[in-house]
Amino acid sequence: RDWSVTGVQTCALPIFIGVIEDLARYFHRPPDQLGPDQIREYTAHLFRDRKLADNTVNQRVGALRFFFRKVLKRPWDGDEMPYPKKRIHLPIIWSPEEVSRLIDAAPTAFYRTILMTLYGTGVRRAECAALKLTDIDSARMVLHVQDGKGGKDRDIVLSPRLLEELQQHSQRLRRESAVWLFPGGTHHTADTPITNKVVWHACRESAKRAGVNKPLHPHTLRHCFATHLLEAGADLRTIQLLLGHSDLRETMIYIHLSKR
Repeated sequence: RDWSVTGVQTCALPIFIGVIEDLARYFHRPPDQLGPDQIREYTAHLFRDRKLADNTVNQRVGALRFFFRKVLKRPWDGDEMPYPKKRIHLPIIWSPEEVSRLIDAAPTAFYRTILMTLYGTGVRRAECAALKLTDIDSARMVLHVQDGKGGKDRDIVLSPRLLEELQQHSQRLRRESAVWLFPGGTHHTADTPITNKVVWHACRESAKRAGVNKPLHPHTLRHCFATHLLEAGADLRTIQLLLGHSDLRETMIYIHLSKR
């Protein structure tokens, strides 16, 4: 079937199809022959037998809801097929001093710029990897994030220190990039951007050298960006816009993380 007409984003399509296929395999029946009773049984199976986390089950139920409503054009009764209760896990936050140690511990200047961009703008890992040179508006000191999560664009104010770092970063590249802020390839000379995995490696390798006994991944720096802004006096609405959250309730988690 042509899944492009369903509105599922291309990057999420394999996961979406995988959930539908898994449901069909479990009952040995096509999904269009299944209903609320089977969905509830399948949800219980994910918890009981597969021991999946509640947030993971929520994502699967969301995919099934989309499939039944948008693809099969069938009603979805929230009372008959409710979402499991979502558990909130508060992320680990590094202090500003610890983040400074992390950035100073970066094994390469390229990795340092990635870390500074993650922390200085709060962009997601995929958004960081896909940044273009034209996304930097030096005159207005703004970073444009194009086609972020949910296909939304947003602008983020750049600090003078980060703007200077990004300008120096471009000058350090062996080959002047025509498009990408972070070009891929062994020597960063490719005509394609770095992968998300490179962003992850920048965090992992720098964290090892920083000597801070806390877990770190790219999203940690996004959480630090928001939490430190809130502690510095920024309001939640501003942080919501900078992070690209569609719902203010997503941003309110930082109230629990802030020391204010």
